[in-house]
Parts: sequence; structure tokens; C-alpha cells
Amino acid sequence: MTVPSTGAGRRERNKQDKLARITAAASALFAERGVDEVTTQQIADAADIGTGTLFLYAKTKGELLLMVQNHHYKAALERGTRLAAESDTALDAVMAITAPIIECNRAQFDNGRTYLREMAFGDHTEENHAAALAIVGDTEIAVSGQLKRFAVTPEAEAMNLARVVSAVLFLTMATSPKTQTVSEIMAATEQQLRAAIRPRR
Repeated sequence: MTVPSTGAGRRERNKQDKLARITAAASALFAERGVDEVTTQQIADAADIGTGTLFLYAKTKGELLLMVQNHHYKAALERGTRLAAESDTALDAVMAITAPIIECNRAQFDNGRTYLREMAFGDHTEENHAAALAIVGDTEIAVSGQLKRFAVTPEAEAMNLARVVSAVLFLTMATSPKTQTVSEIMAATEQQLRAAIRPRR
């Protein structure tokens, strides 16, 4: 009879505890100062761990930002998906999905811009980078579902159009200047999507 290892369970709990402290510390510091003004040493100190331990969870500050922001973007997508279910048109449904994502991206300008850069050009083999891309994929699935629901495109083409939506969203967020408001970015996004998402005749 095999006896369960209490040591393995304790190690996993310690690992999760450290991860939670790192995430909380990095989230607070990034929100307060912006990613460019925070050092990994400050995050390690706030999490009450050594920098060596910190680098076991994320090798760079960019990866740390991805780890923190992925939680926020996932929550934004979940909120948008719920709102989309109450929409009356395909365009309204897609905007319901994208609006919380835009709000999340613009909550702190430098963090939002760095997140997009890391997602596009970061290490594709890194866990947090893969998680960020998975959120993009989940967003496209949610958009595709709404396009099918309102039958604005043949079902076989819904995912292709969803990827167009994703590209419009990414480029609009990435190129919008700091002075542009969330409402203005949403309006610019909607204007572009209106040309692509039209009722079928």
C-alpha cells in the first residue's frame, strides 16, 4: 500500500503561496507605478522572497507583467462574454466582448502597451506568454460564437472573421495614443468592425 506523501503536498502549498504573494505584490506595484518604474527587487521585497525565488516563477519583468495581467484580461473576457449574451445585434455582442478588454488594457497605459508588446514578441515557449495567447484564442472563440448566433457569416467562416476582430482590437489598442480615452478607442474599434460585421442578406 502506497502512503501519500505529505511532503509533496506541503511543497505544492508553499509554491502556490509564493505565487500568490508574487502576483499580489507585482499587481500592486505595477498598478501604482507602471511596469517601467518597478524593479524585480522591489517585487521580491514586497512578496517577502529572494530574487532567485522570483526568477523561478518569471525570468523577466515582462513575464511577470504577463502573469499578473493575464488574470485581469481573463476576468475582462468573462465579463464581456456575459454581457454579449444580452445583446440584440452581432455588432453589439462583439463590442460587449471587446469593451472590457479595452478598459483592462487602458487601466494603466504603460502596462497595457507593454503587455501587448510582450504578447506579440515575447518568448513563445514561456508559460505566461502561452497563457496570454490562450486568452486571445478564447476571445476569438467567444466572438465566433456570437457571429454564429446572429448568422452574420457562414458558420465555416465565423472563426476567420473573429480573427479579423482580434486583429482590429489589437492594433487599435496598440496604436492609440496615451491621450485617447477608453470611449474614443471603443468608438474607433466599433467604426472599423461595423464595416466587417454586417447582417447577411
